[in-house]
Amino acid sequence: MTSRTPSAARLTRTELRTSLLLLMVATFVTCIAGALTGAVTLDLGQVWSVAGTDRTIFLQVRLPRVLLAATVGGALAVAGAALQPTLRNPLASPDIIGVSGGAALAAVFALAVLPSGLGQYFVPMAAFVGAASSSALVYRLSLVHGRLEPYTQILVGVIFNTFAASLILLVSAVVDMSRTQSIVFWLMGGIAVHPYPVLALVAALVGIGTAVLVREARTLDLLSLGDETAEHLGVDLGQSRRRVFAAASLMVGAVVALTGVITFVGLIVPHLLRRILGSDNRLLLPASLFGGATFLVLCDAIARTAIRPAELPVGAITAMAGGPFFIYLLRRSASAGRDL
Repeated sequence: MTSRTPSAARLTRTELRTSLLLLMVATFVTCIAGALTGAVTLDLGQVWSVAGTDRTIFLQVRLPRVLLAATVGGALAVAGAALQPTLRNPLASPDIIGVSGGAALAAVFALAVLPSGLGQYFVPMAAFVGAASSSALVYRLSLVHGRLEPYTQILVGVIFNTFAASLILLVSAVVDMSRTQSIVFWLMGGIAVHPYPVLALVAALVGIGTAVLVREARTLDLLSLGDETAEHLGVDLGQSRRRVFAAASLMVGAVVALTGVITFVGLIVPHLLRRILGSDNRLLLPASLFGGATFLVLCDAIARTAIRPAELPVGAITAMAGGPFFIYLLRRSASAGRDL
């Protein structure tokens, strides 16, 4: 995995804490700015009034959407930051462990067979069940002699996602045009407005997963050195990888169930922060939480305002940013002849 850059290596503990605090402030400011941004310009003074249209738009439409974007971005970035050293692959992201493919497949089946009025209630539930089932299947198929093998898991995840994509195309080909449009829009990923209790539940699941991963920070640092070194230093490879995989699957499944497939967040944010802060996961993981939240809130603001009053799927914005970045990482890794 990535070695610490010279600039990051000279950072003191105080400077690292300051960097994390700055990320927290940036996330807060970005969320407020995102909640005030949209097709309708809000009067900040009216937002804090007892009653009024601006207050209703801010509290019932903009704020829930921004909070969901922040939660989703943070979850995907933390999962990506943890999976890269776990799988010993700098191009690893939440998309390759089968969770997104399973969630998408289940959601597409639900959109294809359920009455349109029931979709908003049952599609997220179906997606979460699909994510949980697919992650369990990928994990089981990745075991070699009872041990989770990183490269096998990557291959199984990629193959499963390809198989899921083929089934999704098959379903899309046999349903009517209106359902096909709903399927395509869900697959592109989008941030919608959900009730606060739903947001609280998803945030709680993301918080649990993040806490588990942060507790594994030292283990992740050792895993980045290689299996033999980590095992020599006392790491139980099987147990550690199971905990990381389970926590990442829980987080990704929870957020993908509400937003659809949003790609590249778990790849872009950890790598950028790793270059700035270094590869110490005690700092990288919480930094990824705030960095991912900031990144996706900004992407959602662009999606809402680029062609206002219409809006773009936020997954299209992240893909446009992530595609070139992925190619850059791939070429950089190949030219260096080693992992990032």
